[in-house]
Amino acid sequence: MLGFGQKRSEQAIQPEPELHLSGPRLRRAFEHLVESAELTGGVERYVSALILKASLFEEILGKGKARDMNADEFFDLAAFITSGRRRMTSSLGKDSTERLRLAIVDLLEGWSNVSTTDARMQKFIATFPQDRAHRWVRDLGAEMLHFSAPDHYPLMTRWMWDARVGTGVLREIWHTDAMNETPINVDDSFATFAKLSEELTGFLVENGVFRDHAFYIDLLCAHVYAGYINDQGGQYLRSDFTDDSDPMVHTRRMLGLDAIDTETGRTRLKLIDGTAHVLGGETQILS
Repeated sequence: MLGFGQKRSEQAIQPEPELHLSGPRLRRAFEHLVESAELTGGVERYVSALILKASLFEEILGKGKARDMNADEFFDLAAFITSGRRRMTSSLGKDSTERLRLAIVDLLEGWSNVSTTDARMQKFIATFPQDRAHRWVRDLGAEMLHFSAPDHYPLMTRWMWDARVGTGVLREIWHTDAMNETPINVDDSFATFAKLSEELTGFLVENGVFRDHAFYIDLLCAHVYAGYINDQGGQYLRSDFTDDSDPMVHTRRMLGLDAIDTETGRTRLKLIDGTAHVLGGETQILS
């Protein structure tokens, strides 16, 4: 454990996990992030984009609004979720879209009580079959929670940490000399992600970042995993990523910040009928 984190005031959800994070790996990643982002406007530009993403999620989901969310509004949000947008529409007919909406309502019900997070997430994941074709459901739930209430929920996607297969950002910043061989006996419950967020917040403060910690953590972690994609390739995301000279391209894509063509309004979310979802509720045929 780095010891960067400050003691949380909230009551522990379960025995606090012990994370052995690598300070040198984090510092190298943070320095590389700052250097890479300068080419496209600097880190603050990306943080501002994440704040805007969160405002969209809050507008559609916040304060019980999920109960009134229509299909177009759901697809507006889904367009910003990279690991789900290529897969989910093949699973979502009219009936399943409504079923998913109701599941999202349940997921966000009582959102201020983080002690029920794991139970609500497990119920949400059980909305669809537990197979490879529906692994995106966890990522969808994680992004719904995080971006609708970023001060309550860290980002709990599979690329952050997937205990079942032992991959994710946590492994890339783990303190070990044998990164791919050392087992990490840490689950992917809320308590783990909350502890990781606490440690990374402390790291950011130590490095002069004093606000918007939730979004700086998102950006730093996405950049860490983008490095993994560049070096080794992430098979379940491989179809979403191609080589590019821009050092931030994979970082943007991890966070869904490449969702919209600003000239046409078309998104990267391809609907089941072969059209590209357009932010605001219209569709266009993909060229």
